[in-house]
Amino acid sequence: MARVMFRYPEDGQVTCTAPVGWDADVSNADLRMIGLGLPAEVERLRAAGRLSEAVATIDALLTAGMEPAGVQPELVGCLRAERHRIELTRRAFTVTRAEALATLRAEIPGFSEADLNALIARRRIEWRFIEGEQHFLENFMDSLRVYVHEIPGLAPASAGDVEARDALIERTRAEGGAARRITLRARLEVPGAAAGETVRAWLPVPAACAQQSAIEILAATEGAVVAEPDAPARTVYWESDTVRAFEVTYRYVARTPYVDAYALAEGDADDAATVPAALGEGDVAPEDLAELEPHIVFTPYVRALAARVTAGARTPLAQARALYDYVTANVDYRYQPPYALLDNIADTCAKSLRGDCGVMAATFIALCRAAGVPARWQSGLYVTPDSVSPHDWAQFYAPGMGWLWADCSFGSSARRAGAEKRRRHYFGNLDPWRMVANRAFMAELAPACDGVRWDPCDNQMGEASVDGRGLDSAEMLREVELLSMEELPYA
Repeated sequence: MARVMFRYPEDGQVTCTAPVGWDADVSNADLRMIGLGLPAEVERLRAAGRLSEAVATIDALLTAGMEPAGVQPELVGCLRAERHRIELTRRAFTVTRAEALATLRAEIPGFSEADLNALIARRRIEWRFIEGEQHFLENFMDSLRVYVHEIPGLAPASAGDVEARDALIERTRAEGGAARRITLRARLEVPGAAAGETVRAWLPVPAACAQQSAIEILAATEGAVVAEPDAPARTVYWESDTVRAFEVTYRYVARTPYVDAYALAEGDADDAATVPAALGEGDVAPEDLAELEPHIVFTPYVRALAARVTAGARTPLAQARALYDYVTANVDYRYQPPYALLDNIADTCAKSLRGDCGVMAATFIALCRAAGVPARWQSGLYVTPDSVSPHDWAQFYAPGMGWLWADCSFGSSARRAGAEKRRRHYFGNLDPWRMVANRAFMAELAPACDGVRWDPCDNQMGEASVDGRGLDSAEMLREVELLSMEELPYA
C-alpha cells in the first residue's frame, strides 16, 4: 500500500530561531489552576481584549506579592497561567476581521460584513478580542467548510473516508467485529534548539487496552525509554544535548467487537447474553465518576442538563444513550484553539453547543459522571488506509456489559449527513482504524514534562521541551506515517 503521512505544520515550516520555548516560570500545574478565576481587574481587561494591560496588571500583582496591592498565594498559579494564555492567544488568533473578509470574498465575491456577522452570531467562527480588535483562528475557514449549505459558494470540506467507513461498519456488524494489524512511524524534530541545550521529547505509542494487542516497538532513535504498557498516557521518551530529531516505529493489532448497544438501551434493559465477552475491561475506579478540574466539573448547569436528559432512563446504558443522543444531536463541530486556551471545557461546550472531537468527548464524560454513569477518556490517532489524524473519543461503563465506546464527534457528523445507522454505531462501538495512546484525560507524561505542554489535556502528536522550556506547536515538526495496514480475521 502507498504510505500515508500526517504532518504538523502541514508545510513542514517551524519556528527555528533560538531561543525556542515558552518562559520556564509557567508550569503545567499552573494550567490546572485556571478554574479558580481571575481577579476582577484582570478578567475585565481580558474580556475587553486589552491584553497588554491585562499582562501589565498580572505582573504588578505578582511583583507585589502578599502586599495589600498584590495577590494571595492561591492565585499565583492561575495568574501565571493566564499570562501564558494571553501570549498563546496572540499566536493562535492571527486573522483580523479585515483579513477574514478578504479571504471569504476571494472565494465568494460579494460576501458582506452582514454575512460575516451572521456566521459569528451562529457561532460558526471561534474569535477573541486582541487589543480591542476582533481576531479569528488561522483555520477559521475549515470550520466554515463543514457547513457549506449555510454559505452558498464556499467549497466544501473533503468527504474523506465516509463511504469506506460505512462499508467497514456494515462488515463489522455482519461479522461480529473487525481487526487490523497496523504499522506506524512517528517523528518529532526540534530544529531551533541551540547547541548544548537539552532537548526532551515524548512521542505517543500504543497503550495496552481492550481493543489493542500484540504491541511491538520495532525501531527507535537511540536512547529511547518506553513507558509501561498500561501508562495512562503512553510514550517513548528521549533526552539529549545533541540529537534534535527523534523517531519511533511500532506495530499493533486493533480488534473491535460489535454489539448493538443502541438497540439494547432502547429497550431499557441490559441483556448481557448478547454481548461479546471481549467487551469487558477491568473494574470501575473512583476517578471514573469524579470531577477533574478545571475541565470536567459538575457545575450547576452540567448537573441540571444531565438530570434533564437522563430523566426516565432506568439503567446506566439507557442514561448513556440519552446523553450520547443529546450531544450528537445538538453539538456542532467547530475547530478549536489550543486546548490550553479553553476554559471549563464541558460546561462551555454544553452552553455553546460547539466543539471538536476532544471537546465533545470531555462533555459526554462530564455529563455521564454527573448522572452517575462511569466514563473515561481514550485518544490517539484515527488511522485509515488513506489518512492519519489525531482523534479523541470516550468510554462508558454499563453493568453486565463492561466498558463500551462513544465517539460523539463521529456521531455528530453522521447526524449532519443524515446517516442514522452510522450515528447509532458509534454508541457502544468503534472501528479498528484507531491507535490508542491515552487512557485518561489530562494524564501526566512519563517522565513528567518539565516545561509547559502544548496540549495540557492530551498527547496525540508529541511534546518537547528545551532546557525546561515547553515548546509551541510551531517550534516542533511532528509527523506520523502509515507504513502498512493488514486486514485480519476477527476472532
